[in-house]
Amino acid sequence: MTANGSFLLGPLLYLLFSAFSAIPADGQVRYIIPEEMAVGSFVGNIAKDLGLESSRLATGRGARLFFVGSNEYVELDREKGQLLVRERIDREQLCGDTSACSFTFEIILEDPIELFRVTVEIEDINDNSPVFPKREIELEISELAVPGARFALESAVDSDVGINTLQEYLLRPAEHFTLKTQSRLDGSKNVEMVLQTALDREKQEQHYLTLTAVDGGDPQRSGTVKIHIVVLDANDNAPIFSQSVYRAAVVENSPKGTLVLTLSATDADEESNGSILYYFEHTAAIVRELFTLEPTSGDIKIAGEVDFEKHKIFHIKVKAKDQGGLTDSSEIIIEVVDVNDNAPKITLMSFSSALPEDSVPGTVIAILNVLDLDSGDNGKVSCSTDYALPFKIQSSLTNYFSLVTDSVLDREDISEYNITVIAVDGGVPPLTSKQVLRLKISDVNDHAPRFEKDTYSAYLPENNAPSMSFFSLRAKDDDWGSNSRVSYFVVDDSLNGVPLSRYISINSETGTLYAVTTFDYEQIKTFTIQVKAQDGGSPPLSSNVTVNIFIQDQNDNAPQVLYPVQTGGSLVAEMVPRSADVGYLVTKVVAVDVDSGQNAWLSYKLLKTTERGLFDVGLQNGEIRTVRQVSDKDPVKQTLAVVVEDNGHPSRSATVNVNVVVADSFPEVLSEFSDFGQNKDYNDNLTFYLILALAVVSFLFILSVIAIISVKFCRWWNRRLFFKSNVNLPVIPYYPSLYADVGTTGTLKHMYSYGVYGTADSRKSALNVNITDVESMQRKMKEDGNSVIEENPPNTDWRFSQNQRPGPSGASPEEATGVVTGTGPWPNPPTEAEQLQALMAAANEVSEATATLGPGSRYGPQLTLQRAPDFRQNVYIPGSTATLTANPPQQALPPPQAQVLPPSQADAPKAAQTPASKKKVAKKDKK
Repeated sequence: MTANGSFLLGPLLYLLFSAFSAIPADGQVRYIIPEEMAVGSFVGNIAKDLGLESSRLATGRGARLFFVGSNEYVELDREKGQLLVRERIDREQLCGDTSACSFTFEIILEDPIELFRVTVEIEDINDNSPVFPKREIELEISELAVPGARFALESAVDSDVGINTLQEYLLRPAEHFTLKTQSRLDGSKNVEMVLQTALDREKQEQHYLTLTAVDGGDPQRSGTVKIHIVVLDANDNAPIFSQSVYRAAVVENSPKGTLVLTLSATDADEESNGSILYYFEHTAAIVRELFTLEPTSGDIKIAGEVDFEKHKIFHIKVKAKDQGGLTDSSEIIIEVVDVNDNAPKITLMSFSSALPEDSVPGTVIAILNVLDLDSGDNGKVSCSTDYALPFKIQSSLTNYFSLVTDSVLDREDISEYNITVIAVDGGVPPLTSKQVLRLKISDVNDHAPRFEKDTYSAYLPENNAPSMSFFSLRAKDDDWGSNSRVSYFVVDDSLNGVPLSRYISINSETGTLYAVTTFDYEQIKTFTIQVKAQDGGSPPLSSNVTVNIFIQDQNDNAPQVLYPVQTGGSLVAEMVPRSADVGYLVTKVVAVDVDSGQNAWLSYKLLKTTERGLFDVGLQNGEIRTVRQVSDKDPVKQTLAVVVEDNGHPSRSATVNVNVVVADSFPEVLSEFSDFGQNKDYNDNLTFYLILALAVVSFLFILSVIAIISVKFCRWWNRRLFFKSNVNLPVIPYYPSLYADVGTTGTLKHMYSYGVYGTADSRKSALNVNITDVESMQRKMKEDGNSVIEENPPNTDWRFSQNQRPGPSGASPEEATGVVTGTGPWPNPPTEAEQLQALMAAANEVSEATATLGPGSRYGPQLTLQRAPDFRQNVYIPGSTATLTANPPQQALPPPQAQVLPPSQADAPKAAQTPASKKKVAKKDKK
């Protein structure tokens, strides 16, 4: 970044117009790349430059990068065999002011072990601007200063090197001063300001200048500092150092306070103008940490820990200043003297912990990196190992050593080595380091199995049981692992024309010989076989041995068990109470042997029991007794297998099963006793089929219940829908709109028209109440041209009898006599009470018909019964003494009469009767 904060394209242009170079050498590769490359940038194709296949870097353990004393700036792409930038590389941070900057690492390959050294040189780019230690320099100059007087200025610092570092200084304005630069021993530039014309304090007391430092990079970078000059009076002699360059040497690790050197400067002036103070001029932070300068005495002392491995030389600029502001500068070069304070450091780069014993001399076992941070003879390292061991150390690359075999190895002699590697430097006194390596020698199949004897004799009694073992062979193999695993085989041969495999077999792992068939001493007395022992190596090694087998005449009769008697049809079981004590006598096994002598001596052993540790049998008498107390957890039925063996050679034996029942009563025995005689093979599938059958039956039962409930619910729901949708509302009598009102009561002046609209769904039924003024209706009819209103003869069905009319009006004479006279004028219109009674009956029928819909149901837009006033309450009729209630008393209905209905009416379904419809039928019957 430049001084004004803009980014430069120098690194990018360098990458575009320059090529990386790979310089191969013997086992070494060198790359040159610029600093500040982006992460993941290409460094070089290491596989191609080393002449390796890319698969060599990726297979097995592949390749490893080993860095010593530096960050891991690069990484290896194993698939492509390329080196890539792993992290940002700053040359100034890596190498400081050293012009030649590089870092080195090693590439280690396995199978076989190979080592290559890679050096990456970092080229500088102009990424740092010259920087002054201060933003402003203040100088005090006497007006008596003569032209040619020099004033030292603090130099700028540019971290870049070569052409990119600081090149020149520019001073503006240059009216009174010019610049003079001198090159130091370390390559930096010393800048001084030289007075050209005398200063006059009376004309100008202060001067302001700008000093610019410019480097040689492309694009060019610069840094500036302001110079503030104050003109003083009366000091005309500047201090002068006794030496232009001071040199000193300091031993590393010197204690703090050690005097390095003392500065000396003189001033020809007197009094205050001759008093001199000493200062560090533009020193790095590390110098201020390690050294101090006494301003008055000029003593430079150690203030920190000086380490040769970190800093080998220091260049320090000092300044002497008198009270008049005149100065002189000098340079100090402090060299650090190395002492042998670092022991060699051993790093194990690669190590094969196991080595085959047939490895040829010179086989590489390990690669070690030995580094000593000291210099000169103190940093020279030599490695060695114990000369008594069959190993030696060879030097490969600088600071790298290889541990190789020096002679033939034999695992059977020494299977493991502890190798101590000793690294010694050349210091006085020398410092050493040790590294212990544990090496195992892996086995190679180089030894055949060996028998202890060349010939073996084996004895086999006659009448032996088939598969009886009678002799064991053992061969030893000095190898290890699978190479020492010995397998045994009988060499194919024949005996009396029959293959030996029909007579003898051998366990391939243990070497035990078995008799395949029963031998008879009278037929075969002796024969010879060849046994081969073969190891598991590749290829396998083997050896043979001869075995002479002798048949012995032995005991021919086995013991016979007299008690307990076991037959195929009956069983005998011994009962043991659960309260039996330890030592309780259960039963006694009785056996005899027809042999005589020691062959007839019998011994009894317990071969197998249902519950271990509960019973035992006497060795000589065959008595079966309890060993411990019987517990409730012990099974009820117990089966004991007793072996009766004689004392013959070989011994013969007989086995008897004793059934024992652990119970306190006989009924408890019956449930378990039937299971003794025979071993039932229970069918494991029976339980599965039972569970499957139970599951199927349960599923069918649940399915049947669900079907029945569904049918019941459907029938109930259909009846409910039928009752809801087929309720017939009562038919309300319709009174003609021109019904004459004779005005006898004078209470009702309006005509009421009732209309009931019913649908198949009772939810949509509605009741219309229309009130029409008779006078307005008559007026309208007159306007239509009808001057005379003719009335049709009344229908007798619409006539109300006096008994049917509510209120105090009694029966008329005509209705009392039951005679209807003529076809004269219309009868009296229905009274208000009759009209209201009809209205109440209709409202009551509609309310009952819609009661099942519940609250919140909607009807037609004309009327919502839910919100209509309740006309079923007590109603007062003006001009009458009668009061209507919601539930008038019902009259006894006569039995229905058969009527002949028209075809249309006969086919229509009959509606359910309601109280209103019943009342209407009763009125018609009376008429």
